[in-house]
Amino acid sequence: MKLGAILTVISFIYLLSGCQSVAPQTETTASAKSVKYSRQTSLLTTTEQPVITTVAPPAIDLWDYIRRDLSWHTIHNAQIGKARDHYLRQRRYLPVVAERASLYLYYIVEEVQKRGMPMEIALLPLVESTLNPFASSSSHAAGLWQIMPATGRHLGLENDWWNDGRRDLRDSTRAALDYLEALHAEFDEDWLLALAAYNSGQGRVARARKSNRKKGLKTDYWSLKLPRETRNYIPKLIALTQIVAYPEAFSVEIPGVANAPAFEIADTGGQLEMTRAADLAGIDLDTLRALNPGQLRWATSPDMPPQLLLPVGTGIHFAAGLAALTPDDRVQWQYYRIERGDNLLGIARKFDTQVALLREVNGIRGSMIRAGNTLMIPQGSAWASSLAMASTNKTPTARGYQVRQGDSLHRIAGKFNVSISDIITWNALQPNKYLQPGQKLTLYVRGS
Repeated sequence: MKLGAILTVISFIYLLSGCQSVAPQTETTASAKSVKYSRQTSLLTTTEQPVITTVAPPAIDLWDYIRRDLSWHTIHNAQIGKARDHYLRQRRYLPVVAERASLYLYYIVEEVQKRGMPMEIALLPLVESTLNPFASSSSHAAGLWQIMPATGRHLGLENDWWNDGRRDLRDSTRAALDYLEALHAEFDEDWLLALAAYNSGQGRVARARKSNRKKGLKTDYWSLKLPRETRNYIPKLIALTQIVAYPEAFSVEIPGVANAPAFEIADTGGQLEMTRAADLAGIDLDTLRALNPGQLRWATSPDMPPQLLLPVGTGIHFAAGLAALTPDDRVQWQYYRIERGDNLLGIARKFDTQVALLREVNGIRGSMIRAGNTLMIPQGSAWASSLAMASTNKTPTARGYQVRQGDSLHRIAGKFNVSISDIITWNALQPNKYLQPGQKLTLYVRGS
């Protein structure tokens, strides 16, 4: 081991051992005060501090930029240590989130800094969703920030047949940061209490504080009686900040992420099929969907602002192709009022379309339709590719699975069409240990 690495490990161990003597229940333990940042035009520049005579060079790697502004990693207790060990056992975790971070994290960091929030908040989606905008929990929370449906509505996020704002990078980040700022103001400008309320609800945290106050107990996060998930929630975030702050001390290599924007915003000029948009930008459909996870269907919403996120450098090519489109190349609609005696097959033949497409765009299950209702009839070209998009655009949903006699990772992965490495990451499994009958796993699978 190199001398520098040895000194880093010794310094960090000394730091943690010193912090162990400080009771984690103390309210001043990185909980009450905000970390303030000056607004920057780009993350490629760093803010000069008046007490420093030299300015550090701009960070090329985003992780390096993030770790310069972390401050909570000096907190330590047994809960945080346990959470840190859990992360360190998941050797696939950091490579997976680093790959996703290349698309989303720069934007999140930028938005957090614009508001003068602690840099640790930018790492929260790594805890919430492993930076997966398609993640959906059994309680119906969704997106990078795992926002519940009711919370999303309260925060003004659109959620309809075409679009789910909770999955949209820009909309969900705006909503989550708005919510966290409001909670921070409500709970005495204590970020740990704000995060606890974000996880378990502001009412629950307020009641726990009121109960402690009546008993003459402290009312900081570490002193409250909260659900197990919330008791583990903040230790997970702090543990992650420790690993990001000192990767060498934990023998961890975090794949680099460019400290630069990953996308540009392109106007579509109206509703547009996703397959056609991908072709115009010269990218594959999976990349387009990854940048626009809020788009639930085969075409952009007719009611939302006509914009898509595209990889940096593809916007000019996209705009040129868009200008060459004819009206027939656009998504067009005709509305048809169902008459007595109509059926889907007859309507499809009448409008030269497909029954499957009518079902998809109108949200019809089976073949039953009712006289007097209105159908949307899609018109225009390339509907075959649109239908293919509709059939593949299923977002992953968390589901439990109990291991059976004779099961293996290979067998389970094949059954649910997921990768072995994903199963290991989702469940913090030891790759060299056998599964046990009765063992419970969490899988993120796409609907059929």
